[in-house]
Amino acid sequence: MQEVIIIVLFALAAVYLGWRAFRSVNRADAGCGKGCGCAADKASAKPIGTGH
Repeated sequence: MQEVIIIVLFALAAVYLGWRAFRSVNRADAGCGKGCGCAADKASAKPIGTGH
């Protein structure tokens, strides 16, 4: 019974780590990593003095 519990916990940990790795590689919103969207804000900002 203990072996089954250990195997299940190991499998859950492996799935969790795989999910975290997948999320870090496939990011739709590239930013500084904090989730605030600061890089997306900078990309859409217009430079000062362009007149547009």
